[in-house]
Amino acid sequence: MLVQIFISSEAGAPMQPVDAVAAVAGQGLVGDRYFAGVGSFSRWPGPHREVSLIAEEALAEMAAETGIVLPPAESRRNLLVRGVPLNDLVGQAFAVGGVRMAGLRRCQPCKYLARKTGHSDLVRALLHRGGLRARILTDGRLQVGDAVTW
Repeated sequence: MLVQIFISSEAGAPMQPVDAVAAVAGQGLVGDRYFAGVGSFSRWPGPHREVSLIAEEALAEMAAETGIVLPPAESRRNLLVRGVPLNDLVGQAFAVGGVRMAGLRRCQPCKYLARKTGHSDLVRALLHRGGLRARILTDGRLQVGDAVTW
């Protein structure tokens, strides 16, 4: 299930929660920095910038194991999901509501994220559970509460 949606209009700006957002195939989420081509990593364009997902369970596991509590918005991922095996969706098609997507690769944590959050151990703590980068295959509207199917 889609639990929360986050976008940020500028590189490095805080992620803002929204109840719904338009997803555009091949481009990303309307209103997000990567849709506009102004994200921190936009100088390396490609489909892996269209949308990112993270599992609520991964953040909870990390907190339980390491003591690092990372609010979902601070993960800098667009979609917070529950009950979705994101690592298994690499190379697979799936849908969030009526929007079809394709899992491209794991969204591993990086030093930029560690600096932004002030958690120097975040890269290690979030390794292999940092989420999924995906390509948007069909236009549509994403809304909190949408089912995630694969």
